[in-house]
Amino acid sequence: MLGFINKIFGLDKNGELSSYISEGAFLVDVRTLAEFRGGSVAGAMNIPLDRLESQLHKLPKDSKIVVFCRSGMRSAQAKRLLDNKGYTQVINGGTWSKVSNVKGR
Repeated sequence: MLGFINKIFGLDKNGELSSYISEGAFLVDVRTLAEFRGGSVAGAMNIPLDRLESQLHKLPKDSKIVVFCRSGMRSAQAKRLLDNKGYTQVINGGTWSKVSNVKGR
């Protein structure tokens, strides 16, 4: 059960996030534009959660995608939405600072 919770909230300890980032995954910040402007991950695309469904055309289904936000809650919702729309290589990176730290390694 703990492993399931860890994956949902971007707490995967198995290096999946590092692997996705090193393989050039699309980085999608699902916070609001104002939050995004306050700081994000270098190279990340901002698609706020409430606009994600209408912006799916920006995300190729055959690519790896990392979604993230401030706390991991909106990115968990974004992951579920993408899963339901047929995206098969999506992970919840959790917080933007965590994704930034992993990317900076």
